[in-house]
Amino acid sequence: MKILAISGSLRAGSSNTALLHAMAALAPAWVEVSVYGGLAGLPHFNPDLDPDAIPAVADFRARLAAADGVLISSPEYAHGVAGVMKNVLDWVVATGEFVDKPVALINASPRAHHAQDALTETLVVMTARMVPEASIAVPLLGRTLPEGGMLADAEVADALRGAIEDFVRAVAGRATD
Repeated sequence: MKILAISGSLRAGSSNTALLHAMAALAPAWVEVSVYGGLAGLPHFNPDLDPDAIPAVADFRARLAAADGVLISSPEYAHGVAGVMKNVLDWVVATGEFVDKPVALINASPRAHHAQDALTETLVVMTARMVPEASIAVPLLGRTLPEGGMLADAEVADALRGAIEDFVRAVAGRATD
């Protein structure tokens, strides 16, 4: 099983990115979770451009198409979706890679729900299959933890382990539908 993880943050010490790396470490051995690192290299979305002619966009689309499911963890800025996250979604809004694709949203800040709501709405419009049982708000409680700190914190690790296990079950269930 291949899962693509997308962080909507470009910050070097991003809690969103660390959450996804920790989830990858907690995934069953037979599940490959790859954290996409090309967000900063995507140009601004322009519908006049051919996405197949832009290597960074073509690469992202190929990774998304090859994935059995997608995990997204994105910060909220001024009650909205991070611009780079919206940009990556705009590049695939009309190309079909999200059609019936299982998606879970991981929130690094439980108080920041506006971006999660907006992401959910966008992904539903793109006909992604949201997996609510695997979409969680992680109890970081204002702490900034690196991946190792998240794995060492029993409460955080348990929440992430439960979410990745729920997500894997949902993705595997889709394969048998």
